[in-house]
Parts: sequence; structure tokens; C-alpha cells
Amino acid sequence: MVTNILAAIAAFVIAVISATGYWGVFLLMAIESACIPLPSEIIMPFAGHLVERGQMTLWWSGFWGAVGCVAGSLVAYGVGYFGGRPLAERYGRYVLISRHDLDLADKLFERWGNPIALVARMLPVIRTYIGFPAGVARMPLGRFCVYSFLGSLPWCLGLAWLGQRATRAFGITDPGAFVEVVHHTFGRYFHIADAAIGLVLLAGVVWWVRRHFKHA
Repeated sequence: MVTNILAAIAAFVIAVISATGYWGVFLLMAIESACIPLPSEIIMPFAGHLVERGQMTLWWSGFWGAVGCVAGSLVAYGVGYFGGRPLAERYGRYVLISRHDLDLADKLFERWGNPIALVARMLPVIRTYIGFPAGVARMPLGRFCVYSFLGSLPWCLGLAWLGQRATRAFGITDPGAFVEVVHHTFGRYFHIADAAIGLVLLAGVVWWVRRHFKHA
């Protein structure tokens, strides 16, 4: 199941970037950072594949990926900033966000605002959703953009570099072969993980619901 989804996502990413180049990298990374789970772990390595083939440069692929991260984060930031605490308190319970969660976000950004925004952009999963609590916490927009970019740039460059090295190491010559490498490299782990993912998600939902009603 997971491997099929992964292959479909990889095919979509490849089609977009192959057709639009740097603009595709920018667009896809913006989508990923707007709280839509499109994995940068596929987007940027394929950009690195094109770097190795001479169709992009490592620096510009990483740069436009990081700019896309900032652009996408601004969507989530704007929702948090303009909707603010009242919107989250009014409708948050419908998506299991409690006042306790909002208090925690406020405290984190009050105490660790700049480092949180910087470090979170270099962490899987968390990096996708950091914009919303930053907006709710009223982190200054300019500062958020700067730290979001600085945190995203090494992430994007690193993934692109890995894609470049993998292309060279595996002798990948075309996008179709890139999909096969993604499938076979990660597939064996995801086959085993399918059942585990279901159990983890179930346990996470139970924990989150109990925590929500406890602190609501």
C-alpha cells in the first residue's frame, strides 16, 4: 500500500519538475510547507538527480526549494495570524486542538521563538506545520521568513545532494529509473511498516483524543 502511494507521488513530482524546472521545485516545496503532506524527501532528491544530469545546479535547486518552503509556510502563518487564538479556540476542538495545545505553542514561541522556527524547518514532519503556531504566537513576519529560509536551505540542499549522489552511485539515467530506485530502496522497509503504521496511527489517535478531552 505505502509503496504504491510512494511510487505515485514520485511519478507526480518527477512530471512537475521535469516540465517546469526550478519553478516546479518552488511550487512543490511550497505545497509541502502549506501543511499538505507532499514529501520533500522525494522532491529535492529528484532535483538532485537533475543536477547530476546537468539540467539544474545544486545551489539554485536548494535555493528555490527553500524559497518555496517560505512561501508555503506563509499560508499556514497567515491562517494562524489572522484567525488567531479566538478562531483556534472556537473551531480547534473539531480537529482536536485544545486550549492546552495553544497555551503550549504560545509558551514555546515566547521562550524559544527564533530557534524553534529555525530548527523546526530542519525536522521531518514538524517542518511542514510550523507556520500555523508561529502565526498564532504572533512571531514577527520578517523574522519568521528569515529563520524559515535559513532552516529550510540546508534541508533542501542536503536532500538535493543526496539525490545527486544516488544518481551517480546507482547509475540512474532517466526519471523512470529514479522511480524504481525510490521504490526498491524504500519499498522493503515500507512493506514491513504497513501494519506498524496502522498501529501507530491508532495509538496516536487514542492518545490525542484522551489528551484533548483532558485539557479541553
